[in-house]
Amino acid sequence: MLVFIDESGDPGFKIEKGSSPIFVMSMVIFDQSADAAEAQATVSALRSRLRVQPEFKFNKLDNVRRDAFFEAVAPLAFRTRSIVVQKDLIYSTALQTATETFYKFFIRKMMERDGGALIGAKVVIDGSGDRQFKRSFRSYLRKHLDVDSVREIDLKDSLKDPLLQLADMCVGAIARSYRTDRADSNRWMSQLKRHRKIENVWKFR
Repeated sequence: MLVFIDESGDPGFKIEKGSSPIFVMSMVIFDQSADAAEAQATVSALRSRLRVQPEFKFNKLDNVRRDAFFEAVAPLAFRTRSIVVQKDLIYSTALQTATETFYKFFIRKMMERDGGALIGAKVVIDGSGDRQFKRSFRSYLRKHLDVDSVREIDLKDSLKDPLLQLADMCVGAIARSYRTDRADSNRWMSQLKRHRKIENVWKFR
């Protein structure tokens, strides 16, 4: 099992100053390594064909390229599980004021509701940071997850990993579906649903 994790939105709570009102985190799950390899090749070839530089980012693409992307990945064998956080329902001071605490807490909550996808899995998370941060982040997850769950946890730069770019596109589509100010808000989420890529979306309460 291979799992790739990315998020849409930010941990900030100053909504009136530009922080996102919604935070979404998603896992893109592959049951077989061969399926992941096919997806990696597809996304890499698509980036070249659509002339996307330097990588696929949902929020930076036009609608034509978004449509082309989701049409191309529709036949691929993957599924997604997501957590949606509506910030006006969060009252914890620690979550409101500490970025790292916010991020760790919600990635743990999503991974706890994995539907069995993390048993023996290698998990790749979009992220950067120094070696000490990565080591402490892995230790945090190990502490809060079942001992028999994740096999390996790695943090990578999405620029170098097409499957993290796939995760970015999927979580971006899911997050967009919660935008009430966009006429096309459900356009790409509908494509994912139609092709049975949405296994679960959990609205945190």
